[in-house]
Amino acid sequence: MSQFVRRITHLARPIASRLSQLDLELTERCNNDCIHCCINLRANDVTTLRREMTTGQVKEILRQAADLGCLQVRFTGGEPLLRVDFEELYLFARRLGMTVLLYTNGCLINSRLAALFARVPPRVEIEITVYGMRAESYETVTRVPGSFAQFRRGISFLNEYHVPFVVKCALLPPNRAEMDEFEDPAMPWKLTRPSYSMGFELRSRRDDLAKNRLIESLRVRPQESIAVVLRDAGRYRPWTLELMNDQLRPPGDTLFACGAPTGQTACVDAYGRLQPCLGIRAPEFTVDITGAPLHDALAQFGRLSEMRAANPEYLRRCARCLLKTMCEQCPGKSWTEHGIFDAPVEYLCAMTHAWARYLGWLGDGEHGWEVDEWKESKAAIG
Repeated sequence: MSQFVRRITHLARPIASRLSQLDLELTERCNNDCIHCCINLRANDVTTLRREMTTGQVKEILRQAADLGCLQVRFTGGEPLLRVDFEELYLFARRLGMTVLLYTNGCLINSRLAALFARVPPRVEIEITVYGMRAESYETVTRVPGSFAQFRRGISFLNEYHVPFVVKCALLPPNRAEMDEFEDPAMPWKLTRPSYSMGFELRSRRDDLAKNRLIESLRVRPQESIAVVLRDAGRYRPWTLELMNDQLRPPGDTLFACGAPTGQTACVDAYGRLQPCLGIRAPEFTVDITGAPLHDALAQFGRLSEMRAANPEYLRRCARCLLKTMCEQCPGKSWTEHGIFDAPVEYLCAMTHAWARYLGWLGDGEHGWEVDEWKESKAAIG
């Protein structure tokens, strides 16, 4: 057992916080087989299906979450609409007073589901990922013939029943030339601003090295990502000004800066295992809650805020980096990339530094952890 893991085991303590959002993976199975996906298993995987939580187990977790004050549940996967009991679980969550955030590829939305969402609104827009604007590009990504037609049909049902939804594009080699079409006002969706996924996450189960190498090869390069974001010319300015106001500073060796340490957010996977977030599937951070109280299980996350990094490379770079708060580096991302919680993620580091140099915060070849007089540098940036 490493020194880092030993620190994990003795930091747990009871928490008294309110659970505000629960991420619930209804299944890891998916009707698509996307080239970039970090989680999907086959839709007809019988072994996986038998392992998934029963309807009653999911309801019990939702009931306990509601008792803890949970106001929103995110149904995700895999493809959550593959669950034959999806409608039952959706209505159960809504009757508990929860807002339901649904992440879906939209291919399985039919008139019955659209009518359900119209009759009992989820209270927040459904989130649908777009993989291409034509059958060729879409199905090169999904690797499922006919999926493009299913996707367009699902969108048409939502529009027919006036169900609010938002779309984001998974920006991949087969569809990178289609951004103008994705943003075209004539499309069957409204965009307040274009939204793209570009830095695709690796498989957090850490079960497929070849797939991880493929995912890495599909990520948009940092310099190219700037051009994508700047298609919405004013998008970055409020974000950068907020950072300059009070967030631009080295974080030190503290690892968790999210809601997990307070018990405000958590994730339950398709098999009833509680974990701090979707990305962290480390055994020492998971608890089977199919037969245990959710509140008690959340207690293990109570002092994550006191955990400290021990990796020398993290301490040399991330802990001292002026840009850390604008970087997506976190224990979850570190786990999926390296299997530990305190290792720099090179892609995220390169992405953050590309933006800092574009904005003039750093010179060519300069790194955020090399800025010793960060208060003076921050003043100069402002």
